[in-house]
Amino acid sequence: MRIIVAILLLSLAIAFPAVASVCRIRDGHQICILSLQRSAKNYWEYRADVSIDGVKGDTEVYNCRDRTKVQKDRVVPFASDDPGGLVCSFFPRS
Repeated sequence: MRIIVAILLLSLAIAFPAVASVCRIRDGHQICILSLQRSAKNYWEYRADVSIDGVKGDTEVYNCRDRTKVQKDRVVPFASDDPGGLVCSFFPRS
């Protein structure tokens, strides 16, 4: 009986990491923000890891002021189905 109680207490004491991804359905696609970091220098820029329909893309920088994103070496405006709109919708426009 003591062993069962000890196992129960140990299983409750283990803290599992929290999964904090935010997911939304847009145009029939599931878009999830896996990680999000605000730029210390430019408060309107966010570095985000996003997955679309379960496929994780590269880390991209989203510029919420200009509504653009940086992909490797080029700057691309947000498209209508772009996850950048979802990333920027969580924060008020300045």
